Amino acid sequence: MSKKKSNASSQHAAHRLRPYLIALLLFALCIGVANLFLLHRHTPSDGEETVHIPTGSTFDQVVDSLNAHGCLANEALFRSVAVAKRYPSHIKAGCYRIEPHISATKLLKKLYSGSQDAVHLIINKQRTKQGLCQHIARHLEMPAAALYDLLCNDSVCQSLGLTTDNIMTLFVPNTYDVYWNTSPERLLQRMQKESSRFWSIKRTRQCNELGLTPQEVYILASIVEEETNKNDEKPLVAAVYLNRLRKGMLLQADPTLRYALGDFTIQRVLNEHKTIASPYNTYMHPGLPPGPICTASIASIDAVLANKQVPYLYFCAKEDFSGYHAFATTLEEHQRNAHRFHQALNQRKIYR
Repeated sequence: MSKKKSNASSQHAAHRLRPYLIALLLFALCIGVANLFLLHRHTPSDGEETVHIPTGSTFDQVVDSLNAHGCLANEALFRSVAVAKRYPSHIKAGCYRIEPHISATKLLKKLYSGSQDAVHLIINKQRTKQGLCQHIARHLEMPAAALYDLLCNDSVCQSLGLTTDNIMTLFVPNTYDVYWNTSPERLLQRMQKESSRFWSIKRTRQCNELGLTPQEVYILASIVEEETNKNDEKPLVAAVYLNRLRKGMLLQADPTLRYALGDFTIQRVLNEHKTIASPYNTYMHPGLPPGPICTASIASIDAVLANKQVPYLYFCAKEDFSGYHAFATTLEEHQRNAHRFHQALNQRKIYR
């Protein structure tokens, strides 16, 4: 009798609890659905966002960066799911382009896998190693000083087949896709591959025909680069210097004096500038300087390789300040051209 009573009581209790259990299950289901909705809810950002995650970043720093770019629809949920998937211990540095309205699940997957996006690194005209390193550091994570130290390291440069003087010949101005957190060492390896690709069989053959190495062609091209920004005139300027080299004449290139002096504002090269003690003083030292005086554009390099056949041995800027030059075969003709240009400088009161 007591056993029957007990069973009846249990059934009665279960019957009374059933509505509560159902309610609890429905509540859990609602929470699950809500979480699923929030997890797949799109980010509030309407445009593509670029998020940089520096090397050594903490999870909190990653979340702060994502929030700053409007990439999180629900921070609390993102945190909980990220922790569940152990993302805080798998943070991968890099540059991530976040698509507009990306879901939290896709965002987390991108970050967890380290699927970073390449940075378009534009190597443009830079006159010094310091300037080149500072330019690159503005676009990549690496410190300028770390890259500069490598460019000044004899053993590093030798391992690349170069010297600390001509190491800049490794950098052919162009646009390169690289990862934002690329190390200085890997960047140099990448530039070596790009340089090898640039110096094709055709260009290497043209170098041999000139009796110059690719590095020497680059050095001469850097002088051409500084002499004129007129691409249609560059082959003529290059031809003058090639003619002078063949005849054993001094190059007497004014841009090399500016480089030696470290003053690129000089518009009028004076006799006092020509006495500076520097291997880059082509008024005193025969042949090419030991390294480039800037990063040489492809147009300037190809202008040297064109090996244009002209009789000119001299040139100077035209007096109309058009940016073009007057070319001459004889010294007397050159002196007349130079006199007209100097008169124009005087009229404009340009004395330096």
